[in-house]
Amino acid sequence: MKKTDWPIRWDLLLRYRLIEIIALWEGRLTTNHICHSFGIGRQQASKDINTYLRELAPDNLVYDRHLKGYVPSPDFSPVVTTGHASEYQDLLARQDSLSDTFESLNISFPHSTIVRGPQRIVKPEVMRAAVTATRHGRVMKAEYASLSPAGVSQRTLEPHTLVCVGQSWHLRAWCDSNREFRDFALSRFRGKPETIRQRSRHTSHQDDDWNRRIALVMVPDSRLNQAQQEIIAADYGMSDNCLELTTRAALAPYMLSRFGLSADSRHPDPMVQQLELANEEQLGIAESDRERAIKAVAGLC
Repeated sequence: MKKTDWPIRWDLLLRYRLIEIIALWEGRLTTNHICHSFGIGRQQASKDINTYLRELAPDNLVYDRHLKGYVPSPDFSPVVTTGHASEYQDLLARQDSLSDTFESLNISFPHSTIVRGPQRIVKPEVMRAAVTATRHGRVMKAEYASLSPAGVSQRTLEPHTLVCVGQSWHLRAWCDSNREFRDFALSRFRGKPETIRQRSRHTSHQDDDWNRRIALVMVPDSRLNQAQQEIIAADYGMSDNCLELTTRAALAPYMLSRFGLSADSRHPDPMVQQLELANEEQLGIAESDRERAIKAVAGLC
């Protein structure tokens, strides 16, 4: 994404992003896309497109009289988006979610459906406390339910970041009981957590695993034949059959779990695993940390 030299209001940025996403991934943009998505008039939508072309990307779109809409030019280059398909897919997912909640919405997108798993239940009072503690650097006192060991215990936490892992949200925090930084599932808090005025002494700056960046080198499962490995490599856009992902050390076990890699990095069926970690010995991820992250994703701790 390129940086502009002038500030863009949040509402305008969302509309400019829609302009780029629709034009790039559907191949045709009309004022209706903006009108239906943001509930604005055709005149304002037309003004948004013209302002985008005049001030952000003069060469990105051309008007096609036959299609009666704007199409990407041969020199199209994203300015307020990354140009990745995931942005359009996220747009479809949000549209699907809104349509389920507000059935009368008339949003002009192609037919699509999202397979959604059950959401972990997070109470509003828990989320409010977590947001307040992380935003203002405050200590949070709460009851937390754990399966290992089973039971509910009082915790004094010093949170610094909310983390989304698939369908689940976690709180990265210093735990006074364990005397270390850990992740806590928001769905496991009980009662009404209390955010007190005391400021956190342990912040993200002291969280070594949070600040340490590591590279995960993923390759097709070596047990697959050459043709199968080439298919997997193409799926992930690998270069020389390698995909290097940089992440925080604290989040690496979650990422590995999302790829379906178990604690021993080996599933009996290579057709299920498909990928393997090529640089496991260089990462320094403790087995206990990986096992805990995998259990957290599965809701076992």
